[in-house]
Amino acid sequence: MLRGFGVLLPVFSLPGGCHVGDMGPEAYKFAEFLADAEATYWQVLPLGHTAPEYDDSPYSALSMLAGNPPLISLDKATRDGILTRAPPRCQPTDKADYEAAWQIKRRHLEEAFEKRRGWGEFEEFAARNSWWLEPYGVYMALREAYSAPWTRWPKELREGVDLPEELRRRAQFYQYVQYVFWSQWLELRRHVNNLGIFIIGDLPIYPAHDSADVWDGRRYFKLAPDGAPLYVSGVPPDYFSPTGQLWGTPVYDWDAVRRDRYAWWARRLRRMLEAFDYIRLDHFRGYVAYWEVPHGEETAVRGRWAPGPGEELFKAVEDALQRLIAEDLGLITPDVVELRRRLGIPGMRVLQFAWDGNPANEHKPHNYERNLVAYTGTHDNNTVVGWWRDEAPPRARREALAYMGGCRGAVNWCFIRLLFSTVADVAVVPIQDVLGLGAEARINKPATSRGNWKWRLHAQPPPTYARRLRRLAKLYGR
Repeated sequence: MLRGFGVLLPVFSLPGGCHVGDMGPEAYKFAEFLADAEATYWQVLPLGHTAPEYDDSPYSALSMLAGNPPLISLDKATRDGILTRAPPRCQPTDKADYEAAWQIKRRHLEEAFEKRRGWGEFEEFAARNSWWLEPYGVYMALREAYSAPWTRWPKELREGVDLPEELRRRAQFYQYVQYVFWSQWLELRRHVNNLGIFIIGDLPIYPAHDSADVWDGRRYFKLAPDGAPLYVSGVPPDYFSPTGQLWGTPVYDWDAVRRDRYAWWARRLRRMLEAFDYIRLDHFRGYVAYWEVPHGEETAVRGRWAPGPGEELFKAVEDALQRLIAEDLGLITPDVVELRRRLGIPGMRVLQFAWDGNPANEHKPHNYERNLVAYTGTHDNNTVVGWWRDEAPPRARREALAYMGGCRGAVNWCFIRLLFSTVADVAVVPIQDVLGLGAEARINKPATSRGNWKWRLHAQPPPTYARRLRRLAKLYGR
């Protein structure tokens, strides 16, 4: 990856929009802010179709391949001729409300669908993407009709028998929504790329159990005959949680995926590479060995390590390796480090993890290497200001200050300066750390299941912040 810097801001956290950030005018304005700062990268979180049952977590999506409909911009759809009348104005909200956004946007998109707006382009999109789009549309129509996960649908429908006409029509509507979503996203990406900025996307390792991916690809997951998971995903006790994290998604049956020469997984990765310039592989260590917990356990403590596919999997996508980033945080064993280095994929480092009194800590800047993406913090961390005020032990603050030779000014900018000065090829700063926001701006708190994925910007960052980032980037050759 080119030496440079980026800013982490999820689409749902953009200002404006209707109850949630979207791919409309504010997304383009933020791209202009990045261009003014002479940033090289914009990092986002997964764009998958989220659900309130999973707290709208982008890491527990109803589909890893379908875009999240609430992120569609009605303003953009009007300008593109998809909508024939301007939508009513929405008051911006402090927190993302995906359900309220979808209730409004669904009505307008249903009207566009009935009027067959953009139908020729939709049919082309549907033909190109039929391998994932058709199962997704059927899944969404049935999930809506029965208000239940796929394990509780009538057996003949669960097994893929032909749908009644009204459900076929509803399935086509959800395909149409995806046409609108991906048209908007790809146009935004082209604009961002034309400004000289690359977009870093994110691919969760697992879909939710109640998802189109699992329903359509049951043979690739460890499931009981009735469809219930035999094991669920998680991680053992770590920095974030003394009882580990219980994610609750089913785990892959890698033997079944291997029998198809990894084509099922590889096709999904390639589909996501059509949407992003680079992809962060969430939970990279899970491709070497993963933590599986018997279904029904209340915590992740009683889990066990199971072998993943390792290098064999990545040989199936060898031509794409230069566009991948390994999220190699948490309990990382030598075999994980060895695989990442053999593949040549950059790993990740996080400044907040550096201050434990150990000079050999890999998150300390003097231990960085070039082939890394380094962060002040990620979406799973508190903001720098929130961490400094509320979480950092006094010894960690003393160590950080000694390491930086003191800190004159705001601690978030001292961290940003330190990050930019490292040899890591890429430095990424969450927008909250650019703005110096506190714990109230945290996006996610691991091992909790309520109130996450809601934080939003109130307005675009002022130009003074772009100038400050630009000056630091020039100083350190980014």
